[in-house]
Amino acid sequence: MIHLEKRPEPSRFWSLATPVLAVLATMVAGGLLFAALGKDPIEAIRTIFWEPLFGEFAFYYRPQLLVKGAPLVLIAIGLSLGFKAGIWNIGAEGQYIIGALTGAGVGLAFYPLESVFVFPLMVIAGALGGWAWAIIPALLKVRFGTNEILVSLMLVYVAEQLLASMALGLLKNPEGYGFPGSRNLQQYPSAYNADLIEGSGLHWGAAAALIAVIFAYVLLNRHMRGFHIRLMGDAPRAARFGGVAPARMVLFCLGISGALAGLAGLFEVSGPAGVVNIDFNVGYGFTAIIVAFLGRLHPVGILLAGALMALTYIGGEGAQASLGLPAAAIQVFQGMLLFFLLALDLLTNFRIRLGANEVA
Repeated sequence: MIHLEKRPEPSRFWSLATPVLAVLATMVAGGLLFAALGKDPIEAIRTIFWEPLFGEFAFYYRPQLLVKGAPLVLIAIGLSLGFKAGIWNIGAEGQYIIGALTGAGVGLAFYPLESVFVFPLMVIAGALGGWAWAIIPALLKVRFGTNEILVSLMLVYVAEQLLASMALGLLKNPEGYGFPGSRNLQQYPSAYNADLIEGSGLHWGAAAALIAVIFAYVLLNRHMRGFHIRLMGDAPRAARFGGVAPARMVLFCLGISGALAGLAGLFEVSGPAGVVNIDFNVGYGFTAIIVAFLGRLHPVGILLAGALMALTYIGGEGAQASLGLPAAAIQVFQGMLLFFLLALDLLTNFRIRLGANEVA
């Protein structure tokens, strides 16, 4: 009989090995999916993981790793702080949208003013927008005991409606011949998040993501607040006896994650995207959940996981163009990664036993 036996303490080996095995399992299952769609599975996997780094057009794709990876890392770092404390922000996509709207709104309000202060004001507005949107479920949880998972998730749909409303209304380009969408911020130098090094993909969003990784590492390993975050997640009752205020922790973690998601939205709309339009959001807020768990909620792990997920974005776009794979298949492929990660993560806390013989 196969049954699970709880380990005395989590296995460090399986904790480190699970993400690697999850990636390998995703490649195998993804290959089967691509084969079922009539595509060469080996060629598809090669196109996704090899071509962007070492293929003929790698010189073009490599900078895109920073462009795609920066918002994922920035959002995932914020989410990881809450997840470690047992506070579940699932609505980062909405905070990402609101950060983009508030940041772009400030920039467009100053159009066509040429000033070095415009972009910093946009950054502040983007962070505050995301923070404010995340504080809504935080306050409702603290005051009324609502579930932050449901409230933050439902607010994503509200944010999407606000995005459509702004693209068709208040932020609509008056010189856009009636088409939805704002002015192109890439054509407004004071509001444009350009590459710090031409053609490198290194813009202020990538720099902010790296700063967030360093900040989170120092916070979790060198600061009392980081100890409180870990204690809150591991032993909530002990945390209360230790003087940790759960309400303050909820406000802190959700506020930080919302601000970072808002920054990600601002850096995206002022840089790679350039405009506020109806389909501005591409799911970074949800994909960042995969990145956070794939990185084991560790800042450095999240940095590596963000690079890997960015690779699937870029390689997936290449596979769609060169192999004719549908976009939905690439999304399923990315979702498999979280599925296998959560499934294999079972081995971190449990042994699989077959009768009296231990097999894992």
